[in-house]
This record gives sequence, structure tokens and C-alpha cells, in this order.
Amino acid sequence: MLAREDLALRQIAGPTDRDTVIHWAHTSEMADPYPYLLGGELLLSAGVHIPEAAGSGTYFEDYVSRIVAAGGAALGFGLAPVHDTVPRALVAACDAYELPLLEVPPQTTFSGVARAVWQLMAQARLAELRRVTEAQRSLAAAAARPDPVPSVLRQLAQRVGGWAALYGPDGAELARAGRIPEAPDTPTAQALAELAAVVRPSEPSASPASPAPAPSPTPSSATDSVGGVHLAAYALGTGQGFVLGVASARRDSGDHTIASVAAVLLSLLTGEHQSGSGAARSAALVRLLLGAAPEAVAPLLGGERWVVVHARPVADGPAPDAVAASALGAALGSALVDAGGDVVRVLVPGDRAPAAQSGWTLGASVAVAPHEWAAADTQAARALARARATRSPLVRHGERPGLTDLVAPADAAAHARTLLAPVADTPALTETLRTWLSLHGSWDRTAVALSVHRNTVRQRITRCAALLGADLDDPDVRMELWFALRHG
Repeated sequence: MLAREDLALRQIAGPTDRDTVIHWAHTSEMADPYPYLLGGELLLSAGVHIPEAAGSGTYFEDYVSRIVAAGGAALGFGLAPVHDTVPRALVAACDAYELPLLEVPPQTTFSGVARAVWQLMAQARLAELRRVTEAQRSLAAAAARPDPVPSVLRQLAQRVGGWAALYGPDGAELARAGRIPEAPDTPTAQALAELAAVVRPSEPSASPASPAPAPSPTPSSATDSVGGVHLAAYALGTGQGFVLGVASARRDSGDHTIASVAAVLLSLLTGEHQSGSGAARSAALVRLLLGAAPEAVAPLLGGERWVVVHARPVADGPAPDAVAASALGAALGSALVDAGGDVVRVLVPGDRAPAAQSGWTLGASVAVAPHEWAAADTQAARALARARATRSPLVRHGERPGLTDLVAPADAAAHARTLLAPVADTPALTETLRTWLSLHGSWDRTAVALSVHRNTVRQRITRCAALLGADLDDPDVRMELWFALRHG
């Protein structure tokens, strides 16, 4: 405010602390403005309320003390038309109560001062918003680096002008970045470690004779100051006991937001891979990518037999997003979810029978061993196609033993290859024939299941009949072809 040449304000009393923050401007000619102040105001007055004998009593001391008691940030006294100069007793009172006193020249209106306050506040908010936005981007970029946790801590320390530390569930310091302090055993570092313990979830102790008490609630964040250094601790959202600690020489308004963004990123970085199931899934993926067989990595996932589920939303629309897919996986009891394309695929432990889910159409395979995952994936796809065609919420691939068990698998496969040879080189024909037979020769349902026009289905089935030289209206022919398609 004092730097604005257009205002020509001059401070004539009170401390010259440049960190004094003004939140708004308020004009009042009340002798006691206390009831009308909220705190942080630049109170503007032309001295209309000052009585003629004010200089000989305690009027100005009472007036200034009430402003300070209400939390006023500063007092602006306007010259003319009531007073040509600022009363000396007012200057003395402001010095005594350490209230900044500004002299407002006659050419400067109170409305102009108030407008300047709002303009400067808007500029400060915009600058802070830019600072927070830039910090969010830099923190996100740091989280994508090969060393994400140290990178996020370094970026956070740089943005708040201090240092940051990550504490483990046992209270040990796992990583640290920044300038203050350099030694981990300084009083500031010890105080920050103690503050981290305040927000770390505690496990209640219980005796054998009494049930375990409910865990006492702990705050998600806490603040303190030691030797002029501002401290803050944030519990990470993993529930594993990790805590982010931040120390800085000053505390700006956007620091809490910046530190909260860093806490969210560190929660993601420490949550999934620090949990037992998350680490096991990560290890299984790495081993698969490095060439291990599915049956070798399956024990890491916690099951011997698995069901593959394919799902699509009932309502036609955009492909399901990752959030919807994860929610479906949670409902089915599995975190192994693939949301690629129009179909969501979920790998469910075999001891958890998939149930119909509201808003979804599901197709489920039989429970299989890991080396049969590929076959189960095909079963689930076909079951989903049948579910969509029949408008059923859930269709399971049949696993009941039948007449096919009376034929040796090698003989069945050889017979299938011979019978289907005329159409085997055209996958569209074999898949159309398979779907058409599974839906009892329904043209419309087959078209829905294959997402093609019903005339296309007719043309393909007619082509199959011609190539196979068979009457597809004959139930015996249909039975034999269905047998071949299941074993081919």
C-alpha cells in the first residue's frame, strides 16, 4: 500500500513491519468501532468522531486500544476537511499500542484506498494460485521420475523454502530433502519427528481379559513451531503409518495446499507397493513380463483356481472408465482388473462365485488353473456374448460333464478338424456358426452378440452350409457341428 504512488500514503506511527497483512478496508466514524470490526482491517477515519477536548484526556488511547483489541491491522487518518494534521495524541497512542498509522492526503479518497486494497488482494490471490498450480505440476512430474519419493520431497522442499521428510510406520526417517537442518538430530528435526507421531495412527493395546478398545481418532495433520521454524505433519492416506513432515522458515497461505498435494502423491507411492497384496501383484506382473509361466506366478496372487469375468455396461454408451472398472472389481472381490476397450475383464479367485451386478452384463468362465487362463478368457467372452444376446445379467460357461467325455480328446480334436476344414480358414464364419448354434439359430440374437446386421448373419450361415455341404436345419447336423466347434 505504501509503495502505491497514486495513493501517496505515509506511515507516521506504529511498527514498520512489512509482513503486516491487510484483509480489507473499512470506513467508520464511530468513537468505538470495536463491534463493527472482524480483524485484519485497514480502518479509515477522517476524525469526525473526535471531540474538541480529546487531546487532554484518554480518548485516543481508548480509541486505539479498542481497534487493537478487535484485531485491526492499521489505521488510516484522512486529512481535510475536518483536520489539517493528524492529532499528536493519536500518533502517540498508535506508537504505544503498536498500531500502524497511515496519513491519507486530501487528494486521496477513502474509496480509492479501498479499491487499491481489493486490487492488491486480487493480485496476491492470483499470484498464490499460480504458485500452487506450478507446484502441483512440478510435484506430479517428480512423482513420475525413476526415484519418485526423493524427487517429490526435493520438489516440496524447494517450493516451501525449507525441508521435507518421510517417516515410516516405526517413526524412522526414510528420506529427507532440503536445507534446514542438515543434521537429523537437531532440535528442529527432533520436534518434527515428534509432531509426526501425533498424526501417526496408533494401535490400541488390549488385555486377554478385555476386548480391544476402539482405536482413538488421530488428526490427519498437525502444526507447530520451534525456534521460529514452522513445522507441519501430514498422515499419508495409506493407513500404513507413513507420515510426511515439512519444516520452513515462513508459512505462506499456499504452503498447506502444496504440502497436501505432495502428501497425496506420496500416499499413492507408498500405498499400493507397500501393502502385501499390492507388492505381490507387482511381483507377479514383473515375473510374467520376464517370461515366467502363469502357474509359477499364480501363488503370489493368492489362489490356485481362477474365474475370468467379462463385463459390459447394460446401457450403451462410452467405454467404462477406470473408476467404474475398479468398482466392479471390488464388487466381484478382486483387484485384478483390465479396463481396456469396451469390455472390462476381471480375474476372480475361484472360491468367489461371481454374482450379477446392477448396471452390468457379465459372462463368466469356469474355474480353471493358471495354465488355462487363455481358454477361460475365451469362455468368458463367449458367455458375455450370449448374456448380451439373451439380455441376461450373468451367463456362466457350462462345466457339467456330458457325452463329450466319452470320446478321447485327441479323437474329438481330429474329428473336429476334419469336419470344420472347409470353414476353418475363415474365423468370421466359424465364430458366426458357433454363436448362431449356441443361440438356437436365432438371427436377431446372433446379430446382437456379434454386433453385426442380421442380414450379415444370414449370409455367413448360408456360406457355412454351402462350404460344409450340410443341412443346418437338421438337428443331428447341428449337434455334430456344435461338438466339433467345442473341440476344434
